[in-house]
Amino acid sequence: MLLVLSEEHKEHLGFLLQVESSVVNEFGRIALEFLRKGTNPKIYEGAARKLNVSSETIQHGVEGLTYLLTESSKLMISEIDFQDSILVLGFSEELNAVLLQLYLDNRKEIRSILTELAPKLPSYHSLEWRLDVQLASRSLRQQIKPVVTLKLHLTQNGNQTTQILQTDPATLLHLIQQLEQALGEMKTNHCRRIVRNIK
Repeated sequence: MLLVLSEEHKEHLGFLLQVESSVVNEFGRIALEFLRKGTNPKIYEGAARKLNVSSETIQHGVEGLTYLLTESSKLMISEIDFQDSILVLGFSEELNAVLLQLYLDNRKEIRSILTELAPKLPSYHSLEWRLDVQLASRSLRQQIKPVVTLKLHLTQNGNQTTQILQTDPATLLHLIQQLEQALGEMKTNHCRRIVRNIK
């Protein structure tokens, strides 16, 4: 699977052509710090003074490198795919080798950082349901409106929460059909390949 870079990212990464490979390694270290702790303008200003460029150029270079490393790690692309992905940038073989080594050395750590940054969503615990039907009414002689009430118990960080939902049977049937269609889609070869690459 190849990584597709936008023109903006290519432009940001183009700055790496102007610096030595040791500086690219330093940019890689700054990119990892950026992922761990967030942005630090002082680091950009210091690097900008050393290289005689604007701090904005340094920031864009680091952000471009961060994007390249995070997207590659997220998709767990192979060495060959990584090399093919950066081939369009027109870097020298030495710079390509430095970027590849940077990716190989840090992809597990980047994946662990990305997992920590992912939002902690509530998980399903149990479900209670009830069907309410008004059998007769003087004002509504022919219309019967059944309502399905769902009490959804969720668990998040050891705490249990409850969500109460109400719907009519037609909407519930449509929701069930959509979920079954999504589960059926997960059995296709295309989705299996994607899931295998994500893991």
